[in-house]
Amino acid sequence: MSQHPRSIRYWPTWSGLGLLWCLSRLPWAWQLVIGRHIGKLFCRFSSRRRHIAATNLSLCFPELNAAAREGILQEQFASLGIGVMEMAMSWWGSNRQLKKLARLDGLEHLHSALEQGKGVILLSAHFTTLEIGGRLLSMQAPFRVMYRPHKNAAFESMLQTARTRHFKKAIPRGDLRGMLKSLKENTPVWYAPDQDYGREQSIFVPFFGIRTASITGTSRLARISKAPVVPFFQTRLPGTQGYQLTLYPALQDFPGISIEADTCRINAIIEARVREQPGQYLWAHRRFKTRPEGEPGVYD
Repeated sequence: MSQHPRSIRYWPTWSGLGLLWCLSRLPWAWQLVIGRHIGKLFCRFSSRRRHIAATNLSLCFPELNAAAREGILQEQFASLGIGVMEMAMSWWGSNRQLKKLARLDGLEHLHSALEQGKGVILLSAHFTTLEIGGRLLSMQAPFRVMYRPHKNAAFESMLQTARTRHFKKAIPRGDLRGMLKSLKENTPVWYAPDQDYGREQSIFVPFFGIRTASITGTSRLARISKAPVVPFFQTRLPGTQGYQLTLYPALQDFPGISIEADTCRINAIIEARVREQPGQYLWAHRRFKTRPEGEPGVYD
C-alpha cells in the first residue's frame, strides 16, 4: 500500500489532526482542561504504557511509597495529555499568543557560548513539554533540532511542516554530518540523549542509580566540533501561568577525561532536572529496555 501521506490509509490521522487544530483555537485554559482529560483516557485505556511508566517509577524512586509513586504516575499521564494540546499550540499558535506564556532565564549563557564561533549543543531531555519548550525558545533564539522521523507518514508530514515554519532546520537522528555542518555555521542544535537506542550505540552508565544504556553522542559531538554544551530545560508552571525556560551556563571542562565520564555527567544533569519535576518527564518510554549482558528485562 502507498506510503504517501495523503493516501487513504492516513485519512484517520488527518481527521485527528484537523480536530486538534480546532481545539487549538480554544482559550488556553480550556485546552489545559481538555489535555488533562485526554491524559486520563490514555491512562485508563493504555495498560501497556501505564505498566511501562509504573515500572520506571518503581525503579527510579524506590524510596517513595506506592501512593507517592501513583501520584507521580497520574501527573505523568495528565502531563502527556496536556502535551498533546501543547503540541497543537506549538504548531499553530501565533507568536503573539505564545509570547505571554514564556518566562526565559539564562539567554546570556547561549549568547556567550555562541561568541566562541563553534555553534552550541543545546542539551535537553524528553519531557512532555518538549514541543512547547522548543517553540517558545525559538522565538528568542533560532536553532536547529535533532529529531527521530515518525513512522506515520501523515504525522511526519505535519511535523516537517511545523519544524520548517518554526525552526531553522530539522536534522534527522543519525545525520552526524548535518549536525556538524550546523555547528560549523555557529548555529545552536537541540539535542536530547536520554532515550534507549540499543546496545550498539550505547554504553552502560548510571541513571537514577541503574546501569542504563546511554548514547555517547553529546561527548563525541563536543569532541569533534569543539562546540560548548549549554543545558536547556523547561517547566510547565501551575494553572495558566505558562512556562519557565532556563538556559544554564555552558559545561566547563567538557568533554572530559573519557566518554564514559562525560556520559555519566550528562545523565546526572538530566536526572537532577527530572527529580525537580518528575510528573513532567516521559516515563512512558522504555528507558531501561536494553539491559547489560546477563540481566533480565524489566518490562516483562
